[in-house]
Amino acid sequence: MPKKTKPPSIDELTFEQAFAELEESVRTLERGDLPLEESLALYERGQELSAYCAKLLDEAELKVQQVEAS
Repeated sequence: MPKKTKPPSIDELTFEQAFAELEESVRTLERGDLPLEESLALYERGQELSAYCAKLLDEAELKVQQVEAS
């Protein structure tokens, strides 16, 4: 059985990398062919990725607002 590598820490990812991983996680979960434990782990990682992407978008929106205000 091949050894699984640990995914990179979410805070090391760019927005684009995190979003791409999130999209892939959704596709994988929608296939429905993973064992329950793997599905739960992937779902949890997806929730973390989603929160991280939302945080980055909020930060970008704040920067845009600050630029517009100056």
